Amino acid sequence: MTVNDPARSAAILARLDRLPGTRHVWVLIGLLSLGGMFEFYDLFMTAYVMPGMVKAGLFADVKVAIFTGPALFVASTFAGLFIGTFLFGYVADRYGRRTIFTWSMLWYSAATLVMAFQDTGTSICLWRLIAGIGIGVELVTIDTYISELAPKKVRGRAFAFNHVVQFTVVPIVAFVSWLLVPLSPLGLDGWRWVAIIGSAGALAVWFIRRAVPESPRWLINQGRLDEAEAITAAIEAKVTADLKGAPLPEPAAHSVEKVEPKGNLMEIFSPAYRSRTIMLMVFQFFQTIGFYGFSSWVPTLIAQQTGINVERSLHYAFIIAIAAPFGPLLAIAFADRFERKWQLVGAAAGVGVFGVLFAMQSAMAPLILCGVLITLSKNIMSYAFHGYQAELYPTRIRARAVGFTYSLSRLSTIFISFMIGYMLYVGGTAAVFGLIAFAMLMVVLSIGFWGPRTRRLELEQISQ
Repeated sequence: MTVNDPARSAAILARLDRLPGTRHVWVLIGLLSLGGMFEFYDLFMTAYVMPGMVKAGLFADVKVAIFTGPALFVASTFAGLFIGTFLFGYVADRYGRRTIFTWSMLWYSAATLVMAFQDTGTSICLWRLIAGIGIGVELVTIDTYISELAPKKVRGRAFAFNHVVQFTVVPIVAFVSWLLVPLSPLGLDGWRWVAIIGSAGALAVWFIRRAVPESPRWLINQGRLDEAEAITAAIEAKVTADLKGAPLPEPAAHSVEKVEPKGNLMEIFSPAYRSRTIMLMVFQFFQTIGFYGFSSWVPTLIAQQTGINVERSLHYAFIIAIAAPFGPLLAIAFADRFERKWQLVGAAAGVGVFGVLFAMQSAMAPLILCGVLITLSKNIMSYAFHGYQAELYPTRIRARAVGFTYSLSRLSTIFISFMIGYMLYVGGTAAVFGLIAFAMLMVVLSIGFWGPRTRRLELEQISQ
């Protein structure tokens, strides 16, 4: 039965937000992050399997205008992400966080498995696009899910921990690629084995689904208060057990949103949200240039800068990738101490400065050092904006809004894939990192001037 009872809704939300960050709270965040880990494996393997595909000659006859097959492969990934976030970002608002978390994970795992057995560059790009749709939906859903389950006092640390878990898989995929891509175990190209391993997320999804509840905030917005209260009570019981029976803090007065089960995307352009929507659109378009402009091309950039072969560039890319989880790991120490907007500004500045320094190096040691510093900076930026964008809108349109604004980053990456390939050809790594530095300046200006504060505020306060 659908119920609209603001007082009861506020009481449930107050009970959720007063919870301390005990073991059970972190287990819930960890399980969602584990789902995201498979997603990040699938996403970040783009850079590491591409050299193997090129070596196998799969892109020899694939070309769009002046752009090569590898650029088209990267663009196919992000075209799928754009479709998933822009066209299907709303599904988590419509059908629930838990349901869409499950099905999107199955979607991209299955598509990646099919891609692993394709024999033409065109079919590989097609199935990469299909997998990207599922990855895009999952990205939106996980951000929304974590923001709604994490108590307000640990929300920053929850996103930092989430990214520690997810980014742990980046050195894993780099290591697996370093070992397998140059080889053909059992007569199957190494890049195919890397993709097959990535599809294993389908095996984990049902176990995660059984352990993670639906978002009480989403249930409240659907008017399903009995279910929301039951889930909240179950979480409280487990948190109390973590505290060895010690009493929970008393709930404080809490804001509440209007109940509107279906929401409306155009609300993000209403006077209440217009400025933050435009701010996020500018931010998302430019941040991805720095993030994926480096991540998706790092083995190629190293090879271009030093003249080494594919196998050695993958080796050094793996060394840089080891730093991936350490950015958000460092952020756990300050995630809830400073406003997320200033964390974003500082991290974006780091990507720009260290990127320019990367382009000036030719010796391997300083090149790797700059690559590590870029990785730390961009992953702090990633943790911060994934949490930040999910905080700025009400529950009824949270996934829609995140999907719409986030889709701008996927759209820019489609073009950036081609642009970086072209600039690398005509201007080398200096031209690539000049573009990245400009993009990071746009990030600093958009967030620094127009980003609202969110630290330790109720989601319902931020969205008012």
